Amino acid sequence: MRKASKNQSILKFGKKPVKRDKRNLKLSAVLKAPVALPDEYDFDVKNNGIPTPMFANDDYGDCVMAGRAHQTLRFEKAEQGVLITITDKDVLREYLKETGGEDTGLVVLDSLKLWRKPGWRAAKERFKIKAFAQVDQTKRQEIKRAVFMDIGVGLGFTLPNSAITQFHSGKPWDVVTGPSSRRNPNNGHYVYVPGYTKIGPVCVTWGRKQQMSWAFLNKYCDE
Repeated sequence: MRKASKNQSILKFGKKPVKRDKRNLKLSAVLKAPVALPDEYDFDVKNNGIPTPMFANDDYGDCVMAGRAHQTLRFEKAEQGVLITITDKDVLREYLKETGGEDTGLVVLDSLKLWRKPGWRAAKERFKIKAFAQVDQTKRQEIKRAVFMDIGVGLGFTLPNSAITQFHSGKPWDVVTGPSSRRNPNNGHYVYVPGYTKIGPVCVTWGRKQQMSWAFLNKYCDE
């Protein structure tokens, strides 16, 4: 288990180091002709009432699975027009199934493959994705297109300790200086991003929406 340090008492981390695969489908290879992107967009603003549960990420390092749950909620809202109910029990059952029963965190790529086949059970149904594509997190327009056209994007980070202080203080994630600005290898974290502003992406994590800057994304996002 990735335990939080003293000033991270309600937050848990669970994204394991990045696994690369050159065979991954690249989003840039399937993008259609350029579309006019709004300066700001948020799926949740256009679809009021979507909750942002913690999904037990204060007790378990299940951030990868919590991100999947947040994205599944929005997939079903967009495709079926219904807001399903995903529980902590649903999330933890799949998380511990994929880890083999231990709270060890997950490799994002491995978990995505399992989401595609065989899928996962939540809200008394089984949900699958047909495919997934890798975004280039260094390209702002590609991130914005993925958010706007594909109902959000999942992003993995190695967070600095400064991000934890900013989160607790209700401030956006931004780049600072000093020792706390260094990537902490114990702070592997996965978030779901349903929107963006002129400042940067807006993610769902640890039970709420969190703004980050484009500079923060460029420095700390690793997948």
